[in-house]
Amino acid sequence: MDLATVRGASSWLTTLPLSEHGFTLHRSAFQDALALRYGWSPLRPPSLCACGTSFSVEHALSCPKGGLPSLRHNEIRDLTATLLTEVCSQVCVEPELQPVQHSDEFPLATSNTQDSARLDVAVNGFWGGRSERCFIDVRVFNPFAPSNSSSSLSSTFRKHEKIKHRAYGQRVREVKHATFTPIVLAATGGLAHEATVFYKRLASLLATKWGDDYSVVLGWLRCCLSFSLLRSAIQCICGARSSIGVYTRTPQSVDLVTVESHLSA
Repeated sequence: MDLATVRGASSWLTTLPLSEHGFTLHRSAFQDALALRYGWSPLRPPSLCACGTSFSVEHALSCPKGGLPSLRHNEIRDLTATLLTEVCSQVCVEPELQPVQHSDEFPLATSNTQDSARLDVAVNGFWGGRSERCFIDVRVFNPFAPSNSSSSLSSTFRKHEKIKHRAYGQRVREVKHATFTPIVLAATGGLAHEATVFYKRLASLLATKWGDDYSVVLGWLRCCLSFSLLRSAIQCICGARSSIGVYTRTPQSVDLVTVESHLSA
């Protein structure tokens, strides 16, 4: 219930299901969404996950097999980058960080000093002047995981924000001379403090450009994030995590297949 009462987490339930705006769920997805909201068991869940572990909602939201948690992260990243292109310049997805010359200058053991390190989005002119660069990194965590469920929701949000700051904050400030903003979201909906401030700023910029009311744009943005997180969570629960039964063979020659199969144009 704490997860359901987070601001914006229930936008999918109070929005009219208009398909032209992408605010619809099919019947089974709606049932899974209600189960996820109230902590019920999904209807007819499998006994085992594709990885061989006993199925549970907590495991399904974190299981890396099939890459579904990565898709959840990428959808938020792409949505954010798309909206940033409306109001900012030089938006870049997965920018490489400048290599660190002396790794001993970063005393924190959690600092990421790898040469191949990347963040999710880089943008100019978001927080201040046009030339000020801002780097953004997204994290969508599973609130039902044992490492998260033992703490309060606010503490869990702060914990994940600190993890991101310890990994990239000093490097972005001292090497790139830019600002760093972690965007932390719960897989069931809800934003951490810095993510809330970030999307309020984005809604303000969008409202100014589009000539709409700030509250209207902010409500729409929260709804988009809510549906994005919800669809991703449902996909983790009932989506396919393996290629069993999927035809993946690519024909070596389309002409040969056409002749042998007597296909007509």
